[in-house]
Amino acid sequence: MSVQSKFLASVASAVLLAAGCASAQNDVGETISVTGSDGVELTGEILEQFEGPWAMTFLPDERALVTEKAGGIWLLDTDGSKIAEITNAPSVTARGQGGMGDIITHPTFEKNGLVYLSYVERDPEDDDYSGAVVEKAELSLTADGGSLVNREIIWRQSPKMTGNGHYGHRMVFAPDGNLFITSSDRQHFTPAQNMASNMGKIVRVSPDGEALEDNPFYGQGGVTDTIWSLGHRNMLGIDFDAEGRLWAQEMGPRHGDELNLIKRGENYGYPFVSEGDHYNGTQIPDHSEMPIYSAPAESWVPAISPGGLMVYKGSLFADWSGDAFIGGLSSKALIRVDLDGEKAEEAARYEWDRRVREMEQGPEGAIYVLEDVRGGEGGRLIRFTPAS
Repeated sequence: MSVQSKFLASVASAVLLAAGCASAQNDVGETISVTGSDGVELTGEILEQFEGPWAMTFLPDERALVTEKAGGIWLLDTDGSKIAEITNAPSVTARGQGGMGDIITHPTFEKNGLVYLSYVERDPEDDDYSGAVVEKAELSLTADGGSLVNREIIWRQSPKMTGNGHYGHRMVFAPDGNLFITSSDRQHFTPAQNMASNMGKIVRVSPDGEALEDNPFYGQGGVTDTIWSLGHRNMLGIDFDAEGRLWAQEMGPRHGDELNLIKRGENYGYPFVSEGDHYNGTQIPDHSEMPIYSAPAESWVPAISPGGLMVYKGSLFADWSGDAFIGGLSSKALIRVDLDGEKAEEAARYEWDRRVREMEQGPEGAIYVLEDVRGGEGGRLIRFTPAS
């Protein structure tokens, strides 16, 4: 697609149906009403306020954990209110897109109490270099708080690079109990195709961080043994659908954001192909021009700047079971994508003039959303339910 064609597509796609907006002054305990481009009305209850929230996960007792980019990990009560900060969390330095990241529980958390968290560490010998890491720890909980014990780093981006962007470090456990991690290109382009680096890749490891013998490139040694797919840019969301298919979204360069169906050993083409172009205007061939690379199941021009990704598996929104939800940062929307087997198509947007960082399905099937505010000051937790 030419620059002119992409520009015209951007203009055409920018004409969206108006959605319900709420005042920026809504406080904890208040509600907002949001009407999507599909005409569906949602009621959002504002549960809590954070400083730069990044990720959320629910515990078996229906309490929850929320991370803040500056380093905090909060334990929430079942009503979404803060109980206390988790102690003995990793010390992080938040710069650019780096800081505290994702948090998920082990599939058998009720037995082993393990949580997995990702964050950015600096090189102790040169503070200009950094990389994402994944750590596992036991979460020791009480009625009024908790602490991380027996912490252990199980995975690192390699090598550490300059800059403070495109870490990725989202995680999901597969149905077989192994761990997938998104490892973005660190804004250096070429690592996405360099098999000696685990950047620009989705990696698959055991719960202890070990390479798995059935990985597609196992046997080549080093980080290559852990690579599951390659040719990715900046992946900030990953999840499995109910049939066990793996989906990941990623930010394109200048437009061309993607939702990809992730398959074993596939190359998704970045930086050789993209539905967008470089920020300086240099054109990048579309996937259709180089079909040796796997094309996205859905893409966006103009960009939506995708945040988290969740495949909904609940019954509260019965018509949406099996749909994917993507947080829109620059697009300031919760974006619903219809998944039909291996196909994907945007179905609707729900907007309230806030950047959306993360979504999680609650125990009761509600959709919990963490807002993102530039500069790290603010960001609400909202529980969305059907308006009826």
